[in-house]
Amino acid sequence: MRETHSDRLKTVGTSEGCAYWFLGTLIVIKSTGEDSGGAYTLMEQLAPPGFSPPLHAHHVEDEAYYVLEGQVRFKVGNREFDVGAGGYAFLPSKVPHTFRVEGSQPARILIWALPSGFDGLIRTIGVEAPAHELPPKEPLDPDLLERLAGLGPKYQFSILGPPLDPR
Repeated sequence: MRETHSDRLKTVGTSEGCAYWFLGTLIVIKSTGEDSGGAYTLMEQLAPPGFSPPLHAHHVEDEAYYVLEGQVRFKVGNREFDVGAGGYAFLPSKVPHTFRVEGSQPARILIWALPSGFDGLIRTIGVEAPAHELPPKEPLDPDLLERLAGLGPKYQFSILGPPLDPR
């Protein structure tokens, strides 16, 4: 029997999705490449105040960020800008980027990675979260960033520098 678009119908509730602790944040995978026919991965990220991933670039994937809660400062190429709740930022592939959660509250962000595949990195390096909440605050394992950089060729990204400096 031939698959139709309606055969791929999927719904994911508010507290559903595979949850991972990743670099001190919570990432809940809402849609995988299998779900979207390879078009995208959709994730919800909860990040604590001050969180910033290393400066990096994706070689294939574009990323779209929709800020649900909080304030996020993005650095994309040579530009820096703030996006608050209800705001959106598009980060094209091959352009170095990072972001930092501003203020004293966590940020909750929807992230689309287009095409799919980024969820493989989350599943590889993340730790399954026992609940949909931030991990306990602990110093970042220095070996984790080395392992992350080592996975760059497999997941088509490069670590290019440190996180965005705090203000």
